[in-house]
Amino acid sequence: MVKQRIGKEMTPNSTRSSLSFKFIGDTINELRRVTWPSRQEAVRLTIMVLTVAIIVGIFLGIVDAIFSTITGWIMGKLG
Repeated sequence: MVKQRIGKEMTPNSTRSSLSFKFIGDTINELRRVTWPSRQEAVRLTIMVLTVAIIVGIFLGIVDAIFSTITGWIMGKLG
């Protein structure tokens, strides 16, 4: 049998059920303690993430084009 911290014996079904409810309760309590960002801060951070993603995408596109050109040139010389 599974024992809780207080030492009571529980059946496997009641353990699973009580642990599920305990997890949900703990999750709700934890979400109440979260310090949520303001709307302005959320918008600012979203814009920052999108900007960085676009810059990285452009950079990787340029690097890909360069390597594709180099690979094509090498294959043309060897083939």
